[in-house]
Amino acid sequence: MQEGKRRQRPADPDDRAVPRTHGTPLRALIDRRLSRREVLRGLAVGGPAVALGVVSRRGPAAGKASPSTLTFQEVPHGVSKDLVVAPGYDAEVLIRWGDPVVAGAAEFDLRAQTAAAQAGQFGYNNDFTAYFPLPRDGRASDHGLLVVNHEYTLARLMFPDPGPDRAQRTGIEKAAHGVSVVEIRRTGGRWAVVANSTYGRRVTAETPIAISGPAAGHAWLKTAADPTGTRVTCTLANCAGGVTPWGSVLTAEENFNGYFAGQAADPAERARQRRYGVGGRPRVAWYKIDPRFDLAREPREPNRFGWIVEFDPHDPASLPRKRTALGRMKHEGATVAQNGDGRVVVYCGDDQQFEYLYKFVSAGRIDGADPAGQKDILDRGTLYAARFNDDGTLDWLPLVHGSGPLTAANGFESQAEVLIQARRAADLKGATPMDRPEDVEPSPVTGRVYVMLTKNTERKPSAVDAANPRGPNPFGHVIEILPPGVDGARDHATTRDRWNILILGGSPVAGGGRYPAQVTENGWLATPDNCAFDPRGRLWMTSDQGWNWHRTGTADGLYGCDLAGPGRGLTRHFCRAPVGAEFSGPTFTPDGRTLFLSVQHPGADGVPRGVGLAYPATRWPDFQADLPPRPAVVAITRRDRGPIGA
Repeated sequence: MQEGKRRQRPADPDDRAVPRTHGTPLRALIDRRLSRREVLRGLAVGGPAVALGVVSRRGPAAGKASPSTLTFQEVPHGVSKDLVVAPGYDAEVLIRWGDPVVAGAAEFDLRAQTAAAQAGQFGYNNDFTAYFPLPRDGRASDHGLLVVNHEYTLARLMFPDPGPDRAQRTGIEKAAHGVSVVEIRRTGGRWAVVANSTYGRRVTAETPIAISGPAAGHAWLKTAADPTGTRVTCTLANCAGGVTPWGSVLTAEENFNGYFAGQAADPAERARQRRYGVGGRPRVAWYKIDPRFDLAREPREPNRFGWIVEFDPHDPASLPRKRTALGRMKHEGATVAQNGDGRVVVYCGDDQQFEYLYKFVSAGRIDGADPAGQKDILDRGTLYAARFNDDGTLDWLPLVHGSGPLTAANGFESQAEVLIQARRAADLKGATPMDRPEDVEPSPVTGRVYVMLTKNTERKPSAVDAANPRGPNPFGHVIEILPPGVDGARDHATTRDRWNILILGGSPVAGGGRYPAQVTENGWLATPDNCAFDPRGRLWMTSDQGWNWHRTGTADGLYGCDLAGPGRGLTRHFCRAPVGAEFSGPTFTPDGRTLFLSVQHPGADGVPRGVGLAYPATRWPDFQADLPPRPAVVAITRRDRGPIGA
């Protein structure tokens, strides 16, 4: 590609900080700001807020044996049209955009797409995945349900020329959003979707969804189509998610702002929406067909998005619910820890530069004898935002109406308004603006919590702090949170934790990355995004460089590392995505012998926008001249049928 074209990249909506126009955060008034020199001195000496251990800044040490328990041969950094996985492993395509999901759905036909057909087919740009064993109360690793989110669409790589008209295209794109549920089975070592399964389901941008919790029925959620403010027809921008102890799935609405055009007439509504980046030029032109997305006609519609949606994947007729008690933001995920006292804790990142880390603690407790009784436990509880202190402690700040500045004097008349304006509430409470917090996951083995901070290219050197020590930070980092208690028995409901930095992303030679000294030339990563844990408790992370893979010279990948022992924090490169793609949603089966992985937007990122279906950068996974690149989920297994990694 020509260098000039490389620079002609569209702005990533997650890379633009949203202005804060509602007062100075308390943190800016009461916290000591570290200078860049002080922060870097802390990194060098391993101060209380940074626990990197032995690190490499000069590059990999040649000839040294790796202390990692991950024994696979690393994949080299680079760029190629195909997916590359470590030797001895296979990555089989399980399901692709357009493949049938619902019983009786049509097969994919690029030149005969319809909204009705797409509503029964696998959606576009698959992201989060979750595996539910079948039967429901078992731990089967060869038969289960796979739940997959569909985050957004890319018309230039979906439709041929000539293609459907605007109205038809809008209908197809709306049907390609949402969530898919498929039944899958492994037979003879190979995974396949069970055809015409009664479990098959599509949740789309046309699916009725209930609104529950404190914000349900509030005036700011009422529209012409729903004067009650309790029901919405749509979920969209579904990014990461989570699984509850009672067997439901949580799907997170992220970049909802990009679907709305124009501006509200009411100045107060416009001010509230600015904090979420709503208004102006949208990413898609649905507003020309569907008035819900035109702010001049439905100014309150955006308030009905940015929530966590819960539904039962085992029941295709179950009604999804937007759980407003978990707050409104650009949710990257919603991962669940069951506390020792029975309460449920849900961790969430708000995926935008300078946004916050959150957790929700339920008021109710799980009753193991009554799984069905947990259905509304996420409607009552307390939402917190995180403040990272320079001494290595973390305070969880309650976003509760009437506490501190969250009063009518500052525009919060009720708890509903606090939750609808969760970002502004966190501003005023003094939460720490972070470097794009994405996936946040508690380890099921140790209870420690890992926060993927993808990057922040807008942070100035003068604005660094202990938890965000680089300005700018183009390569991201990983924070480890230690709730009180011992490994395996930690109190996630506490309001005071400890924390440290596990990894600073980027090349240890040219990008300022910090890793154990044995990291190889292929083992470092940039911009951590999603994560998962294998049964041994090792951490696996995907990367999301977007258009910046030109800067590192390698496509996005999947990396694993130990979290204890001599290999702690030593990342190893397991799998590399096709050009223009990123991996997302890694999920292991209970036996650790299969890893499901989404391959999102192949042929898109880092490719000039003029390159469309006629000459795509790759035609993965089909590699047929008459087919476009298709987002897909792969099932990765070892050829000797052993556990992934070692």
